[in-house]
Amino acid sequence: MGGCAGSRRRLLDSEEEETAPEPRPPRSDHKGALWKNVMGFWLLGLCNNFSYVVMLSAAHDILSHQRASGNQSHVDPDPPPTAHNSSSRFDCNSVSTAAVLLADILPTLIIKLLAPLGLHLLPYSPRVLVSGICAAGSFILVAFSHSVGTSLCGVVLASISSGVGEVTFLSLTAFYPRAVISWWSSGTGGAGLMGALSYLGLTQAGLSPQHTLLSMLGIPALMLASYFFLLTSPEPQDPGGEEEAETSARQPLIDSETPESKPDSSSNLSLQERWTVFKGLLWYIVPLVLVYFAEYFINQGLFELLFFRNTSLNHAQQYRWYQMLYQAGVFVSRSSLRCCRIRFTWVLALLQCLNLAFLLVDVWFSFLPSIYLIFLIILYEGLLGGAAYVNTFHNIALETSDQHREFAMAAACISDTLGISLSGLLALPLHNFLCHLS
Repeated sequence: MGGCAGSRRRLLDSEEEETAPEPRPPRSDHKGALWKNVMGFWLLGLCNNFSYVVMLSAAHDILSHQRASGNQSHVDPDPPPTAHNSSSRFDCNSVSTAAVLLADILPTLIIKLLAPLGLHLLPYSPRVLVSGICAAGSFILVAFSHSVGTSLCGVVLASISSGVGEVTFLSLTAFYPRAVISWWSSGTGGAGLMGALSYLGLTQAGLSPQHTLLSMLGIPALMLASYFFLLTSPEPQDPGGEEEAETSARQPLIDSETPESKPDSSSNLSLQERWTVFKGLLWYIVPLVLVYFAEYFINQGLFELLFFRNTSLNHAQQYRWYQMLYQAGVFVSRSSLRCCRIRFTWVLALLQCLNLAFLLVDVWFSFLPSIYLIFLIILYEGLLGGAAYVNTFHNIALETSDQHREFAMAAACISDTLGISLSGLLALPLHNFLCHLS
């Protein structure tokens, strides 16, 4: 289809004196298309990250779930913890929730590492279908699982869904007005809040984890509907608002042809050009890696150990509240681009590392007297993480050229995944060490 567009353009060039230029669509049509696209990207961000967030919110339940062998519907929403060491002052699962984090992030890391090498050769539509099918499969597999191992396989499916989706949709933003980046980011923040809040609310209301997960099967269907029916086929427009981008570069949104025919596609970049662009991105990648390393070390390494016995909330409920408050902070800050733009994201990385150090000291010495202080710190942690994400990708979109933007967006999304993966690997031995303390 890109070739057809190119041929048509050349034909118009050769007959420009005989053929009058096509009239521009009315301004109202442009506004309508813009609103459909920004809402489409918001819903895609919401749906893409939803299963990933739910699996992290359910991590404590996945690792301590008590199932009646004959009937999965009788699942205790608040199962008693399985202690790792009865003499430990921590109420530990035998396996750290970082195990769920690794299952939820390592497949995404692999996908993002390989994506710049060849994923662009696959059209967008099949990628979206794979993402939706994997998301639905993750909910079903974890819901009907009888073992931790099977549940972790379901978490892996959620990770594949999120990884393929993020690389796909961030690359796709290069072919739309730059405003869709902030809407995508806001949607991913909304996924965090709505995913954690829905899991918390439904289990608090007495619904079993199994039925809670099955009730979320509509999310993958919404993602497919948003992509295929809400997004418009991009018209000639500038992703930054000033210059035109090639229509043919955007055809894979609805076409089944490989992007090799796209004249301005990132597939035409040489390895040397890709490496040069990637080196230029390190100014943005390194701070985002640090931000996500620190916050997920907190989330999956320390949340379970920040246990207060003098509250009305049991351990599982405390963990779910931590996840929900973190995601609330992420949602607010990922939606804040119109109000606050941050050029130097390394400041956010420094503040997040200080957060990690402070909470690690509290885990060791237990000097904070109230869980509500932890609630405030976790909310602040989410604000820092969300702000780092949205400002990083906004800055990249502003400072990369049109021909490099698609590749740059796909390559930079490795940042958060790499930081999360490193935090999971280090959180596992930390969990084992602390849970053996008396």
